[in-house]
Amino acid sequence: MIDHAGILIEQGADIAAERVRSSENMMKSHYHTYYELYYLEEGCRLHAVSDQIYRTEAGEMILFPPYSMHHSYAPSEDQAFQRIVVYLTEKEIGDTPLIEKMRHAGGLYHPDRRMSHQIHGLLGMMLMEQSETDDLHDITMETILRAILLLLLKDVRTLNPMVNKSRVIKVIEYISDHYMEDLRLDELAGRFYVSQYYLCREFKKYTSRTINQYINTTRILNAQREIMETNHPFSQVAANCGFASSTHFSRVFRSVTGMTPTAFRKSCSQRQVTERKFS
Repeated sequence: MIDHAGILIEQGADIAAERVRSSENMMKSHYHTYYELYYLEEGCRLHAVSDQIYRTEAGEMILFPPYSMHHSYAPSEDQAFQRIVVYLTEKEIGDTPLIEKMRHAGGLYHPDRRMSHQIHGLLGMMLMEQSETDDLHDITMETILRAILLLLLKDVRTLNPMVNKSRVIKVIEYISDHYMEDLRLDELAGRFYVSQYYLCREFKKYTSRTINQYINTTRILNAQREIMETNHPFSQVAANCGFASSTHFSRVFRSVTGMTPTAFRKSCSQRQVTERKFS
């Protein structure tokens, strides 16, 4: 799904913002060729970013760098949330000290109440300014953006991925380290000294997904990265990511991402050509 802000970026804008209220889970992983700043206004969300999981509460932000595979979901089914997203290109940041900070600044940010209120106010100003068309529109959007980034990168502490070493987190870490192997439910349960029923129940309760769904998503995230970074044939990508056959790989890839591996590789190539034209 491409939201309104995403459409503006695709049409050539360097900054775009949008407020979204929903109860839907984005189970299909995706990436952008630009930065995404995600401010949660209401609710609670879990974000799977590459091999890490972050939990955001209202007033917190998460910054996704370009080409960072991610998707988000609620801790419980159909939990409503409201967010503001800002998309911005490296071109918009320009050749400033900010760009170096940004390139290493992906992750979850936890501002104190005063700072969160300030950033939220600036985001509101950006949403209002986005519909303006006067001569000062561009410079106003740039000024608001820089104020937000300076507050965020200078004064707000980042949080590590969820570090609660519960049994489910340990299972998630094990899957992340061994996704390329033949992972079976009975072996996972035995490794962590619980019954298969207990493991499945706790895993679904914590992540809103089954273990098999999580394994497949992790494998496909890594497959997407390999497709983006190499010219390996799909049979090799499938084997490297734990799939027994190319047919099974293609079926799961389409289920998770909404497209075939061939279509995904083609879209990556087209984006790279477009970026070279405008670089």
